[in-house]
Order: sequence, then C-alpha cells, then structure tokens
Amino acid sequence: MSHSNKKFEPLSIAVLTVSDTRNTHTDTSGEYLAVSAAEAGHKVLKRDIVIDDVYLIRALVSAYIADPNIQAVLITGGTGFTQRDSTPEAIKPLFDREVEGFGELFRHISFQQIGTSTIQSRAIAGLANGTVMFCVPGSTGACKTAWTEIIQPQLNGAQGPCNFIPHLNKSAAPCESRQA
Repeated sequence: MSHSNKKFEPLSIAVLTVSDTRNTHTDTSGEYLAVSAAEAGHKVLKRDIVIDDVYLIRALVSAYIADPNIQAVLITGGTGFTQRDSTPEAIKPLFDREVEGFGELFRHISFQQIGTSTIQSRAIAGLANGTVMFCVPGSTGACKTAWTEIIQPQLNGAQGPCNFIPHLNKSAAPCESRQA
C-alpha cells in the first residue's frame, strides 16, 4: 500500500553474507540483496562476507551500527540449525529492540513456498542506534522472499501506513496509525 503524501527516501545499506564457503564469485544471495537494494534506489555502501563466527559477525555488524552513514543492514546466512549457524546469537545482543513480527511473517510467507521446512529458519530483525538489521537464510530463494515481500516495502517511505523510515530518519513523519 502506497500513500501519496509519503515519498521514497534512499537509504544507505550494508549487505553482509555469513558463510564458511562462499566468496565474492559464489555469493549469489548477497549479490541478489545488493543488486535489489540498488535497483530499488538505495545506496549499497558496504558489501562483506564473514565466516560463521559469533564474534567476527558481531564485530562487523557493530561497526555498521556505529557508522552514522549506514541506516540498514541486510544479513544473509547463518540462520539455520547446523553447528556453525550462529547469526542470531551474534546479532540479538546488539538489538535495542527486536522486530518480532519479521521472523513470524517471513516464516508464514515461506510456509506457502517450502512447507514445514520453514520452521528451520531463524530469521530475525531488530533496531540498534537508528539502524535496522534483517537476518535471513542464506539461500537466494529465501533472500528473494524476504526482500520482495517484507524488506523492500518496509524500507520504502511511501509504504503505508507504517514503514521503518521514521525510525531511521528523525525528520520523517511518524506512522499515520500513530498520529491519531
């Protein structure tokens, strides 16, 4: 839903791939997110790959959160149940607020596509220091679902009645449903 009194505002985004095996040539999920964000009109300022290590992930994402030029972080990978999957454990302590509805909605939408296998996704999102972070599974299909169905609309100031822009840009108007 778009509201005519609101407008799109390009955000500065970091894309992080968490993987022990992918590199810049094989990272189709990070590439998809970076290209999709740029095609939507956003600026991709950072694009990194880090191995699945809680402290390396946390250090890199902490630097993104501390950077006043980065407003959103898209993280792909490390959200499953293997021994090495540790993205949620790395990221959750950084949240000022968790966006519980993101994981719930992602799994609901994914259920329509992959059935009960979606319960093995630990997709999460949260806000910290005026930066929104979305953690999605490492498959390109999961990234497409998360981007097109949830993330892209929520990073668009024209999306109504609410989107994340007011939480990232203090000059933006609050959600219409909150003004009453």
